[in-house]
Amino acid sequence: MKQLSLALPIALATAVSPLAAKEFKWAVTTDPQTMDPHAVNSAPVLGFLNNVYEGLVRRGKDMAIEPALATSWAPIGEGEGWRFTLRQGVTFQDGAAFNADDVMASYARASSEASDTRSWFAPISDVVKVDDYTVDFMTSSPNPLFPSSIANWMIMDDGWMAANQAQLPDKENGNFATLNANGTGAFQVTAREPGLRTVLEPFGGWWGEVEHNITRAEITPIQNPATALAALLSGDVDFINPVPIQDVARLQGNSDVTVIQGIEARVIMLGFPHEAETLKYSAETSDKNPFADVRVRQAVAHAINVPAILQTIMRGNAEEVSQLVSPAMRGYSDALAARPAFDPEKAKALLAEAGYADGFSFGLKCPNNRYLNDEAVCQAVTGMLAQVGVTATLDAMPVQNYWPELRADNYDMYLLGWSPGTFDAEHPIRFLASTPNAEKKLGSWNFGGFSNARVDTLLPMIQSEIDDTKRQAMLDEVTQILQDEAAYVPMYVQPLVWGTRSNIALPQRPDNFFILRWVTVN
Repeated sequence: MKQLSLALPIALATAVSPLAAKEFKWAVTTDPQTMDPHAVNSAPVLGFLNNVYEGLVRRGKDMAIEPALATSWAPIGEGEGWRFTLRQGVTFQDGAAFNADDVMASYARASSEASDTRSWFAPISDVVKVDDYTVDFMTSSPNPLFPSSIANWMIMDDGWMAANQAQLPDKENGNFATLNANGTGAFQVTAREPGLRTVLEPFGGWWGEVEHNITRAEITPIQNPATALAALLSGDVDFINPVPIQDVARLQGNSDVTVIQGIEARVIMLGFPHEAETLKYSAETSDKNPFADVRVRQAVAHAINVPAILQTIMRGNAEEVSQLVSPAMRGYSDALAARPAFDPEKAKALLAEAGYADGFSFGLKCPNNRYLNDEAVCQAVTGMLAQVGVTATLDAMPVQNYWPELRADNYDMYLLGWSPGTFDAEHPIRFLASTPNAEKKLGSWNFGGFSNARVDTLLPMIQSEIDDTKRQAMLDEVTQILQDEAAYVPMYVQPLVWGTRSNIALPQRPDNFFILRWVTVN
């Protein structure tokens, strides 16, 4: 039985100098859907909770993997697994001591069928508690990527989970962990009003080195971009994400604010209902699924004018892409960099060849507060598809309603953004392109059920191969298959456009995670 630590959280004033004490407010378009780190595998949730919970490892400002709740890790034998040595003297925010029991309980929770993060643990065959501060993760084959693949796996207190009947996540109905949090991180949640505000305050008992000067932080969801911008300009908030693309140039001339720009690791794409027998929202093709035909999917790829979307909607602040990862990611296929050419006539010819010379109608699902200009992009896609005779009825909705719709297969086509947590091309293959398999923890975000036997065969080989040349050849083969099959239609890499008051200093990471412990208010 784990004992409570006598080293209860020390006074806040010891963590932040009273003379430097500052409050900080920021606005986002998407409120974190839950406080449960294993319930929803999305950037708004994981990015926010990285301020409250911690993993065995974490990513630094440069995205490099560094120690967190583990001080070191090393391979076991000849690729048999990984041994993690845990940090001693760490306490959770309720005062409970951290040890291997928390890692074991968090693994059981995060790898369960109820968890949205279970695909992270697909390579794991067993987890062994060696002692109170040593845990072995055994892999079914050599897996050099495993430590970096769990950078966003957050550790929960086993006693807290048991006491509050939260041993498993519940993303549908919620439980105690949905509204409450108890991590080991630099900040603790002191107020949570979903959709309105969430308040964070420094955790005085945090084990790490304090770099910030914040005494209180508050996050507020503001869906309307103009309202968020007005709040930044008036000083009601100190930071907004994102800045409306159309306002970037104007803000760059304002001395009261700073615009921070970059390219995110996130690819924005269109997805299809590969395994559906029929369409859900079609007036005339209710007895079949045109998207099951590769020629129809290829027609969609040729009908989308990505350069026009980037120029008119993104104002030149994004980069087109042909793969499920950007050129900055490890494993990107340089030889397959070209996107399908914008060619409406070819699209029409492909549709006619597939038996849809007169086109067809369908339903396009899209979020309206998840990705930068997401609804506007979907409106543009709808117009472009109409030009080749394919009529889409757009249904745009808040992201908290969107994910349940996709998981219930209530779509005929959908918009998806994907940022690989490992910054490696293996990641989207595992989540988006593997045949969904709950037992093997694969394909958990492959909503449409795309399946290719060769891709499934290559994935474990890619995961275990340590020769970069051989590994890249296999990744190139998978990329070629996905392009030939038009499994998805990748369009562009999303830009990062943050806005701060001029007295704020903070780094911008390409995963679009906002890490509060690096913020200073001058």
